[in-house]
Amino acid sequence: MHTLADGLRLSMNWMDSLILVIYFVVVLGIAFAAKRSVHSTLDFFLSGRSLPAWVTGLAFVSANLGATEILGMAANGAQYGAYTVHWYLIGAIPAMVFLGLVMMPFYYNSKVRSVPEFLLRRFSSSSHLLSAVIFAVASVLIAGVNLYALAIVLQALLGWPIPLSIVIAGVFVLIYITVGGLTSAIYNEVLQFFVIVAALVPLTVLGLIRVGGVSGVIDKVTASEGAQFLSAWGGTGFGQDNPLGANWLTISLGLGFAISFGYWTTNFAEVQRSLSAKNLSAARRTPLIAAFPKMFIPLVVVLPGLIALIMQPNIGQPGSQYDYNSAIPLLMAELLPNGVLGLAVTGLMASFMAGMAANVSSFNTVFTADIWEPYIKPNMPDSHYLTVGRVITAIGVVVGIGTAFIAASFSNIMNYMQTLFSFFNVPLFATFILALFWKRMTAKAGFWGLLLGTLAPIAFYSMYRAGIVDMDSAQGVNMIAAIIALVTDLVVSVPIALATTPKPEAELVGLVYTRADATDSGEMQRGDDAWYRKPALLGWGAIVLAVLCYVPFSL
Repeated sequence: MHTLADGLRLSMNWMDSLILVIYFVVVLGIAFAAKRSVHSTLDFFLSGRSLPAWVTGLAFVSANLGATEILGMAANGAQYGAYTVHWYLIGAIPAMVFLGLVMMPFYYNSKVRSVPEFLLRRFSSSSHLLSAVIFAVASVLIAGVNLYALAIVLQALLGWPIPLSIVIAGVFVLIYITVGGLTSAIYNEVLQFFVIVAALVPLTVLGLIRVGGVSGVIDKVTASEGAQFLSAWGGTGFGQDNPLGANWLTISLGLGFAISFGYWTTNFAEVQRSLSAKNLSAARRTPLIAAFPKMFIPLVVVLPGLIALIMQPNIGQPGSQYDYNSAIPLLMAELLPNGVLGLAVTGLMASFMAGMAANVSSFNTVFTADIWEPYIKPNMPDSHYLTVGRVITAIGVVVGIGTAFIAASFSNIMNYMQTLFSFFNVPLFATFILALFWKRMTAKAGFWGLLLGTLAPIAFYSMYRAGIVDMDSAQGVNMIAAIIALVTDLVVSVPIALATTPKPEAELVGLVYTRADATDSGEMQRGDDAWYRKPALLGWGAIVLAVLCYVPFSL
């Protein structure tokens, strides 16, 4: 089991504790305020499709600001350097724009309550059930990562036992989702976004002051790791060595296409935030609004990882008391005074709770709407499914606690997260793309493509862990696994589709891509037609800005 070093222990005073208590009180207050709006399963699972785009947009990016982002990307910054920006610029922005501009009209207009439900309408119950089970398993595994990461951080920083830390975080997430449903989760995610940023900004600023500013980071990292460590594309030619253990093709195809599009366009923990928007215009703008803060998150997450590497040069090395996950806690212990320290600890709590809440709220929706209702207890009153949703939320939290310790074998939890994405999200994305853009795609092809596309990367990764496949880094393995998942799904699906009978075109209306459906504006509300709210402008603006953000790391 990986734990953080005892040398990271913090001395929190009454002011720090007060900040933490106030945060928990506000979180529960939001939950009980949201309870008044929960009268049906639509309210509980999708906030009654009533939320404005700025709220769902911030919730969209906050749902991703869990353990994977705060600890994992800082760990990546310390381990891989500037190569980590790929996860933001090529590994997030294009897929988020694609979701907003191309896929959201089909999700939203079809009135599905979840991503797997789209496959039920497009294919059949077999593909639907398979995708629902896969997503349910992935959700509790990812929720467990957030719980485990929070537990080891609180143990190191505050001295809290790991079981106590897990239970405290789990109970608070359980209360505010069970009471207020998705509305509570989303409004808390908006709060958590600002708390997380407020916690990370002073950490980054004080870290820069300690190491001599940006020029100090460049000089010290270059001296210890080489100039290539601060170049996103340096050393990525075929046959060249780099810390990531990947070349430009595996980065572009494995991360930039397979993993990225698989995660951002089919991960219901994210898509659910868009589906809760008040109309199609707001739903499309949700990931597009989120794209802008997303591309600047490296300044307060990846940069601290580099600063931690400077302050503790042996971080992550054999024999060191600090693994890569220690980057953020290390800076907190070294740099923050009381008061600011309490805000930083609260920010960590907020990030882990946001990540766990996103996965638990999506898990309860998928289990209730895609497994319980159609296959176990159909045709029951809506109140029955509302009760089931609340009960399964508690079960999801308990199972998440159980899966938390699977992450214990990974010194960099981002490696583990990317492994899960390559297993579960990539084949689902391949199936969705074929379903959306190819009328000839059939239910049998969807089922077997998804099943074998999921098993293939698991088999490849198992060979890597067994030593049969030799690769330089875990992230390189994940990128290759993602490509294997994508190719396997396509290779299996296409011939089966050609050999089986597709649905009549009349049954595919609204479920297969047409330009008319993709450009449908839906029901517009006052202000939706303002130039600065046009999805195309937001989307292409985000793409251009992401390209410009690459420039400092490509010179």
